[in-house]
Amino acid sequence: MPKSSGRSLFGTSGKGQTVTVIEAPTRHNQRRKAKVAFWVTYAVVALPGATVAAHYMHPILGGLLGALVGAVVAAAVALVIIAWPVLRIVWHWLPEILLATFLVYGWTWLMFATPVWLSLLILAVIVGAPAAYGRTRRAVMSVFWCFTVRHRLRMCFAAFIATNRHGTLPFILPARPTPAGERVWVWLRPGLSIRDLEQDGQVQKLAVACWANEARIARASRRYAALVQVDIVRREPLAATVVSPLPDHVPADMPATAPVAPAAPVDVNLADIPSQRSQRSPNANESRPRRARNPEPPSSDFDPSEYA
Repeated sequence: MPKSSGRSLFGTSGKGQTVTVIEAPTRHNQRRKAKVAFWVTYAVVALPGATVAAHYMHPILGGLLGALVGAVVAAAVALVIIAWPVLRIVWHWLPEILLATFLVYGWTWLMFATPVWLSLLILAVIVGAPAAYGRTRRAVMSVFWCFTVRHRLRMCFAAFIATNRHGTLPFILPARPTPAGERVWVWLRPGLSIRDLEQDGQVQKLAVACWANEARIARASRRYAALVQVDIVRREPLAATVVSPLPDHVPADMPATAPVAPAAPVDVNLADIPSQRSQRSPNANESRPRRARNPEPPSSDFDPSEYA
């Protein structure tokens, strides 16, 4: 008889196999953080809550209400911290989960709202139109590669990129298509830097894992060093042939050959060129009145000897 194996979300060992979704050190670390966060949140929420509630009711009732509110908020924070590894997995698969939910419920609603033949016709149009039209097909493939690259990067981070002391991987943010490929934003956790991603040829390993031609890593923010962008290059858009619309604006009656401009003179002797002074007319200076450099003072008819 085959050996039975137990499986759980956090990883349990059976007699035959062990399936681990979340590592044991990560679970212990999250539980320790949850305990610390519970008591810190309880103290921060319960004391101010009891103080505020005491102004509107009996002090004992206000203290009990503040303690109850603090316990509820602290328990919620602790549960989020404990479930954070699971929430990370849900975040990585969130587009696929939403797409699958939309397809299942959309198809169910369509089957109940329309006849079978009309449902199949609508499905064929929805699926066949993007596949037949080139621009829509390329847009769908770009979105598909964005989803694929996020999963490939997560596998790379878990396989050969160094983690911090707690074994926490970088947080993969959304991706968008670019003319050359895809761009993914990554938030580095404490203990990591952009140099950890660039050393030992790991950038080329990212390109190989993502089935791309090249991978480039750069900072995505001048303010936050933890936010980096990973550009996956699949094609070179500048190397393609670009059709220019300028020939369409050329008039039809324009001659095919443009007139040839006269050749510039060569081997010119400067002595053969007359100077500007010789080209002036000789009477050019005579037409202009001359002005004395040192004019004499005007003569006067006053004689002082006449009054002696």
